[in-house]
Amino acid sequence: MWGPVGTFGRLRRSVEAFTRELRRVAPLPVPVVPAGIPRIGLALGGGFARGLAHIGVLKVLQEEGIPVNFVAGTSVGAVIGAAYCSGMDADELASMAAQVRFRDFARWTISRYGFASNVRLADFLRRVVRASTFEDLSVPLAVTATDFLSGEAVVFSSGPLIEPVRASCAYPGMFLPVQIKSRLYVDGMLAHSVPAQPLRDMGAERVLGIHLRAHWCAPTGPKHLFEVIGQCFSIAQSRMSGSWRSAADVIIEPEVAEFAYDAFERAPELIRAGEAAAREALPAIRAWLQPASPAPLRPPTGSLHPPAEPLSLAGD
Repeated sequence: MWGPVGTFGRLRRSVEAFTRELRRVAPLPVPVVPAGIPRIGLALGGGFARGLAHIGVLKVLQEEGIPVNFVAGTSVGAVIGAAYCSGMDADELASMAAQVRFRDFARWTISRYGFASNVRLADFLRRVVRASTFEDLSVPLAVTATDFLSGEAVVFSSGPLIEPVRASCAYPGMFLPVQIKSRLYVDGMLAHSVPAQPLRDMGAERVLGIHLRAHWCAPTGPKHLFEVIGQCFSIAQSRMSGSWRSAADVIIEPEVAEFAYDAFERAPELIRAGEAAAREALPAIRAWLQPASPAPLRPPTGSLHPPAEPLSLAGD
């Protein structure tokens, strides 16, 4: 009855309707958060290669289904935080860590401001991180740095992402300061060795701080200038730890003292150290996820019996 032309027309209209449905953008599902569950922030401290232990902590939180609502990172913590907040899971981070080496983000140079440039870190981050701005991240991130001239603590949380992370990693004496606009920045460890307070400022109600406690040189003494500088910073940070510890609810300190600051080739061991420390802290973290118990019912005040009829002093 319809003939070939009519049949073709109906088929064409069906295909067009189907295509329109495919192109329709469905609203993103709104995550359901149980009432009473606090917003959790994760503070990732600095420590060069020892910072790979952060991946072990993230792995445990991921396996246990513990939500991370905010992340703040200093130095290597900023690198791992940026990768994680851009969508990389713990397994992908572990694969990345197994391949990275010091040469991937450092280039030796001759300068009165430092011995190396971390400009290669920018190229590394562009290959790894799945975002170019803070606004592109799936989890809100804060990156700490220190104004070289004023000593002011600076927290980046909006705009371009790569250069603030690079600035956060500019360890004084080793790496050249990083210029962003008209200001020079160095490592965020000088201002926030563990960035717990920035998480409070972002709105975190519970803060989990990861501290990579370790000396920079062997008991026999330093081997070179970098270990002298690193040991001095380690001493200063341990004496000033009270400020960030007071802003953290739970502190995880992986056993990383045996690892050298540049032991990137020991990534699997460092990740396992982070896992072990995170599992020890699990009972305290799980307690945050328990909804607040309803207040117990209180018995009514006064007598349970109806009041007696008032006595009459007058005769009937």
